[in-house]
Amino acid sequence: MNFRRGLARDEPEINLIPMIDVLLVILIFLMVTTTFTRFAEIKINLPTAEANKPLERPNEVQVGIDTQGQYVVNRTPVAFRSVQAFAEELRRASAHMNEPVVVINADANATHQSVVNVMEAARLAGLTRITFATQGPPK
Repeated sequence: MNFRRGLARDEPEINLIPMIDVLLVILIFLMVTTTFTRFAEIKINLPTAEANKPLERPNEVQVGIDTQGQYVVNRTPVAFRSVQAFAEELRRASAHMNEPVVVINADANATHQSVVNVMEAARLAGLTRITFATQGPPK
């Protein structure tokens, strides 16, 4: 038997007030516990040289790197097989020099890895004095 035949049924509805309260508490918790840190960025000003070109120094090992990753040591093309092999090439190029300086002439579009490879090879070859070549501002 249906005794509630004449009564209208109430539709169930979701009460949003408790859900909004919970979300506001979570939002306040996240805002209080979050630390806003600013990532330190390295600001680099690339050097430009305005002085005259220095005279040729005899204790320099010139290493060139182009955009395709080809290496040149003292104007002689060198195939890069490994860091160890390139370190041996740098040792040969600096064998007759007293305290040689490795000058890296890297193209602006050369990969960072190719420059790091030269620096690592210089370290393995025992060459601790490394410098980078720059170009003068356009005239």
